[in-house]
Amino acid sequence: MDKEVETSWHLTCVSDDIYTGEDLLTDTPKNGNINFGQLCFSVLDGSPPPPQQNGTQTQHQAAAVVPLPSSSATTASDSESGISSGESELCVEHEAEMDWFCTSEQKLVCSHCADVGSCQGHHVTPLATRVTAIRNQLVDQCEKMQLQALRMERFVNHTLKSKERMLQAEASRARERALAQVKAVREALEEEEQRLLEEVQREEERVEQCLLTQRAHWSQALTSLSHTRSSLVHALTHTPDAQLAIATQEIADRVEEAEGLGEPCDTDQLNLNPSCCDSRLLRGLWASAILLGPTAYGSANLKFDDRTVSPLLSLSDDLCTLTFRSKKPRHSTPYDPARFDSWPNALGTLSISSGTHSWVMDVGQSGAFKVGVCYASVERKGLGNEARLGYNSQSWVLSHYDGDFSFCHAGKNVSLRVLKRPTSIGVLLDWPSQTLLFYEPDSSSVLYSVTHPFSAPLLPACALADHSLTILH
Repeated sequence: MDKEVETSWHLTCVSDDIYTGEDLLTDTPKNGNINFGQLCFSVLDGSPPPPQQNGTQTQHQAAAVVPLPSSSATTASDSESGISSGESELCVEHEAEMDWFCTSEQKLVCSHCADVGSCQGHHVTPLATRVTAIRNQLVDQCEKMQLQALRMERFVNHTLKSKERMLQAEASRARERALAQVKAVREALEEEEQRLLEEVQREEERVEQCLLTQRAHWSQALTSLSHTRSSLVHALTHTPDAQLAIATQEIADRVEEAEGLGEPCDTDQLNLNPSCCDSRLLRGLWASAILLGPTAYGSANLKFDDRTVSPLLSLSDDLCTLTFRSKKPRHSTPYDPARFDSWPNALGTLSISSGTHSWVMDVGQSGAFKVGVCYASVERKGLGNEARLGYNSQSWVLSHYDGDFSFCHAGKNVSLRVLKRPTSIGVLLDWPSQTLLFYEPDSSSVLYSVTHPFSAPLLPACALADHSLTILH
């Protein structure tokens, strides 16, 4: 510090009910009187604190900036920062002020030592230059720590709280889905109902425990970071230049400790696992109850949309039967933006975004077909996978090819074990539970089912590369 500056200033931390992380960012404390950021950096350049506008000083301002009464107080404050202080020393050999720093030997030297003494030929720099560089580094590190603290605080106060609210909502929806399915077959599934509810409860408790653990961990990390930053700010504003110049290792250790706290991040462990309410037994019996019950669901008015039918397929007059054209048609099909022009696909006329719906497709002796659903936004043109049913994220189909059955979505195939080749395939879509199910109509046995958070209305979808396919009513 310059000898001309006789007055030193002591920064003390005010209580949490006066300042927050947001106050430090905006330099505006809650009482509206102190510009803490301006005060901190005015101390760095040795200038006195800003005058009060109203000529008075509040109790909080007095607590924030007070003159140090004696050198003993300065020594005590410096010891709190972890960086000891001391008076400027003279060179023992030359009795000159040690205002140079030898980086080769990491020590303070005088100009004579650098020119003709023990440090001749070494790399030396002016003490003021080295101190300025260290101070700039400290300022940068403190700013980074402040931003890191704000991110941690935001994660604890916003992200984790939001996750807790989402957990409660998701757990509630999971219970509703489980209860709605159990209701249809309650007499046979009372034990299954209890198991599912307990599983959801355990999953909710697991996520709740994860949230509590995360909150405790990052709250502790935030406290540790704030303490480290405060000690560095204290060292920055109270440690003499000579002592600060040789305290780089101690400062680096504190910075490394703060960086080791890491950054908060959201993980799947903080989310409720939607499969906690899934039951293969429940889903199969639930589907049977719906399909065979007194209020069986169906889509009597379902037909194929002529605008979507590929030129590789022909459509019957009643709009219910598709036939694969083994030869290229003589006449080109009129252009329509809704038509599939390369893959042998066709879509149904029923748009589903609520309720429960089922339909049956007679696949006859076809050796190559797909039945399922897709979003209306699925690509219609070209030979790319975006227009190929089951090979994009917008379609879900049961596929039969070369004697094998599989479920296809987003280019991933799940092989299915089918003991007897069915001549018809049923599709059941229950929008409230977001469940898509494929079944064999004669026995009502489930071939495959999937639960997915569908984000848009779905259309019945088919692909055919052999024989014919018909919608049954």
